[in-house]
Amino acid sequence: MIVYGYHPVREALRHRPHEVTRVLVGERRGGGRRREIEALARRHRLPVGELAEAELDRLTGAGGAVHNGFAVEIHGAAADRETAAGRDEDLVVLVEDVQDPRNLGALMRVCEGAGVGRLLIRDRGSAPVSPVAVKASAGAAEWLPSERVTNSANSIETLKKQGFWVYGVAPAGEPAWQVDLTGKVALAFGGEEKGLRSRTESLCDRLVGLPMRGRVESLNLSTAAAAVLYEAVRQREAARQSDTARQSDTARQSDTARQGKTEEETPQ
Repeated sequence: MIVYGYHPVREALRHRPHEVTRVLVGERRGGGRRREIEALARRHRLPVGELAEAELDRLTGAGGAVHNGFAVEIHGAAADRETAAGRDEDLVVLVEDVQDPRNLGALMRVCEGAGVGRLLIRDRGSAPVSPVAVKASAGAAEWLPSERVTNSANSIETLKKQGFWVYGVAPAGEPAWQVDLTGKVALAFGGEEKGLRSRTESLCDRLVGLPMRGRVESLNLSTAAAAVLYEAVRQREAARQSDTARQSDTARQSDTARQGKTEEETPQ
C-alpha cells in the first residue's frame, strides 16, 4: 500500500514505522519538510528513495499538488492503534454509505480531533480507507481506531447491549445542544446522497440534527459531524468538570466532619 502526502507520511513514520518499508521523496522537494521526513526515516533506519516527479505521480496515482512530493510504502495489517491520550472510549461514531473517499478521510480527521474512541464503517456501500482517504484525513487515519462492519443494525444492537445510547444524525432531529450527549454515546451518520438508511434510523434511540437557518438545506458530512461531535465534547467536558468539583466538595466536607469529630473526642 502506498500512503502519500506530507501529513500522512509524517504520521506513518511517527506512529507505525515498523510497517514502513521505504520512504519516497520527489527530486524537486526540499526545505524543512524534506529534512523532517528524512530525519524520521534515519531515526527508524528506513531507506529513502528519490524519484522524479513523474514517477512519483505514477506510483501514487496523484499529482504533485496532492502527494506534496512525499510517499511511503506500507506493508502488513492496519496500524496498531493503542489507546492514546485524550481518546474517549465511550464516544463512538458509526457511518454508512459514504462513497467519496475524501469525505471519509475528512470525517476521520474530525473524529480523531474530537477524541472519538472508535469509528465503525459499514462495509457495503462505503468507500475504502484508501490512500485518497488517508491523504484527506491529514494523518488522522494513522491514529483513529476504525473497523469495517457488515451490518449497521447488528452493530447498533451490539452497542446497545454494551450500554450505549445510539443517536442518529438527521435533518429532522432535535438540535444537538438540546440532547444529553454525555455517558456512553454512539452517533450514526449517513452518506452523501440519502443520509441514514431507514432501518438504521428506526433503530436509533433518538435523532439529533442541526437547524439550518440559511438557504441551503444541509451541511456536508464532515462539517455536520464536527458540529455535533464538538457539542458532545463540550457537554462531556462540562460534566467531567462538574463531577470533579462535586468530588472535591464531598472530600472537603468529609475532612471537615472528621476534623470536627476529632476535636470533640480530644480530652480537655
